[in-house]
Amino acid sequence: MTHPVPPIGTQVSALAARDPDAAAVTCDGVTVSRAELDAATNRLARAFASHGVGVGDYVTIVLPNSLDWVYAVLACWKLGAIPQPLSARLPDAELAALLGLRRPTLLVGRADPTGLTPDVAVDAGAEFTDDPLPEAVSPVWKSMASGGSTGRPKLIEAGGDSRVPAAIGYPLGAQEGDVTIISVPLSHNTGFTTFAIGLLQGHHLVVMPRFEPAEFLRLVTEHRVTFLTTVPTIMQRLLPVYRADPQRYDLSSIRRFWHLAAPCPPAVKRAWIDLIGPDAVWELYGGTELQALTFISGAQWLARPGSVGVVVAGEMKVLDDDGVECPPGVPGEIYMRPAQGGRATYRYVGSTARSRDGWDSLGDLGYFDSDGFLYLNDRRVDMFTVGGRNVYPAEIEAALAEHPQVLSSLAVGVPDDDLGQVPHVIVQAVEAQGLDGDAVVAFLTDRIAPHKLPRTVEFTDRPLRDDAGKARRSAVRDEVIARRAAQSG
Repeated sequence: MTHPVPPIGTQVSALAARDPDAAAVTCDGVTVSRAELDAATNRLARAFASHGVGVGDYVTIVLPNSLDWVYAVLACWKLGAIPQPLSARLPDAELAALLGLRRPTLLVGRADPTGLTPDVAVDAGAEFTDDPLPEAVSPVWKSMASGGSTGRPKLIEAGGDSRVPAAIGYPLGAQEGDVTIISVPLSHNTGFTTFAIGLLQGHHLVVMPRFEPAEFLRLVTEHRVTFLTTVPTIMQRLLPVYRADPQRYDLSSIRRFWHLAAPCPPAVKRAWIDLIGPDAVWELYGGTELQALTFISGAQWLARPGSVGVVVAGEMKVLDDDGVECPPGVPGEIYMRPAQGGRATYRYVGSTARSRDGWDSLGDLGYFDSDGFLYLNDRRVDMFTVGGRNVYPAEIEAALAEHPQVLSSLAVGVPDDDLGQVPHVIVQAVEAQGLDGDAVVAFLTDRIAPHKLPRTVEFTDRPLRDDAGKARRSAVRDEVIARRAAQSG
């Protein structure tokens, strides 16, 4: 006889009863035990309830990575409410648009710019009791925001309730007793899901308020981190810091190192495989919606560089512009859906996703090889044409990642009277001294085709992607075009 899975709040309370003194979360130098986490979130849940929050209500959490963020999300689950984490850096206009898609009962950490939703501070729970709460099930266990790359916000609601089994981490190699570092924003699905896995499996969660390379390496060394999920941007930022003083840091505890959310430049991936071994480095491809997923191990990637793996959940296929399935080796648009007979893993609110006969597209382009391994080219919205020939920014950026002085780069297509569009590249360098536009083009000449070579190069000391690995490429392109127009005028 199988026993029903209890909701997340009940599971966390059970872990606290089993080992109350075990470290639950460390953030910004403060560690709270499982018992302390359970008590604090009981108090905060009662504070939320005093503002009318109950089963099925949305609670929008606009906080940076922090213990307060952890408390707020867990308090929602204990009431059967639905946590909706949003970036603390959202401008008022974007926040207002997302709040308008599904009006929450309560806003945590920030005032509603439209004045329609009441807000509360996380310390509001101090006056309430920490006695256990009645068990409650959230009908949707998370609601994530998306839309930065399309410019139109949408919500992606999980298709299941908060009776989430602890076993969700097993396919990723997570184990009870792991120490997990979270360096990406918890408002991003990568961070949120890693947090949930660690919470359910009783991990010691080491949460970084913000990513900083030396601090990341120090925390991995100090806490003997065993499990993590990250993004290529962070992987690339870590390498020069580690290489500058490898004796200072110990990465040998890492058993499983996942990266996802954006294409990883081959030079960066190979460097991490060299550092911690092919058995530790794994890649996952899929969207926040989780219709389908691919996995690839480091060893498989070494045999098929550039692949993101084979389909391990759901179904995927590659279609041309007429909706005809592409044969192996021929690129097209990637469509996916949950496995036949399986339940939906998501619901859209405000979606602009492309769909064909029940198959959804995230806008990615790629192809399968004859053995079923998937390769990505780029996003459809990012691709541009030079004299009628397709150019994928990710290919230019991957080639530049091999340059020892390049920390990050971003390629966009800008208008050209002759060819329609030509590549423009922005480079963030480790040290800009001795690196100019001519040197960048010369470095790329032997690595990519002539029509893909940048016609113009600029340098910046600002990060080109956020800590979730995302770049607002269309906004960058518009800024570059506006600046060029102003200069020519």
